[in-house]
Amino acid sequence: MAEMIKILCVDDERNVLKSLRRLFMDEDDYDIMVAESGEEGLEILEAEGNIRLVVSDYRMPGMNGVEFLTQVYEKWPETIRIVLSGYADTAAVVEAINLGQIYKFIPKPWNDEELRSAISTALQHQDLQLQNKRLNEELQAKNRQLEEVNEKLEQLVEKRTEALEIRNRVLQVSQGVLDVLPVVVFGIDPEQTIVHCNDFARELFPYGVMGPLGNDRREIFTTEINCLIDQLETELAPKAFLKVQGRTFRATVRRLHETRSQGLVLVLIPEE
Repeated sequence: MAEMIKILCVDDERNVLKSLRRLFMDEDDYDIMVAESGEEGLEILEAEGNIRLVVSDYRMPGMNGVEFLTQVYEKWPETIRIVLSGYADTAAVVEAINLGQIYKFIPKPWNDEELRSAISTALQHQDLQLQNKRLNEELQAKNRQLEEVNEKLEQLVEKRTEALEIRNRVLQVSQGVLDVLPVVVFGIDPEQTIVHCNDFARELFPYGVMGPLGNDRREIFTTEINCLIDQLETELAPKAFLKVQGRTFRATVRRLHETRSQGLVLVLIPEE
């Protein structure tokens, strides 16, 4: 069941308050409250809370309607504030409207249908404002979440970038170490493509600008070396003494992590 809309009517004349009650008697969505002075009206607002619309007479002893609605505006700015008044008080009421303290001025005596219509329209306008506020708050919350996600993403990218930089430095150092070793080193992927080699390997097997890199090992290596590599099908680490360009090398082949999916390493150690 939807929450009833609380409306507060303030007037020092009880007959007026009774008329306002009767006016909304058939409105099941409205919860009508009444007060006979501005002071009493403020007490009800403090006690009840969530009163969406306040209708107040202008001419009341002590605190007049504009003074009362001004305090309502200061403490409960989202309420709709309507003042009932004779035409003699129009100037003061219009000033209050211009200051934003009053939503609408309805002259006395009022037309029942016009008053009902004015209140219904005002509440619809307020519903739109509340909906817009809620949507704006949801949007701000989503934006904050998006900012947090972006911040975390940036941190993750920074960490991954740092990790990649470290890996690149490690690879550079590793390649430097391999290049100064007095042995021939080849890395071959599962498709039998040469994907890594050191300087000694490029000198021993010169082949275009990139050397043997990117080529099928069966097109680069001698028959003896390819046969040695093929022995991995039956042996864990086949070894042999081979001649390449008139030099003798002690050759060995090993799989990476002992699985076919990781490729293999060929090492040729020169025999002095």
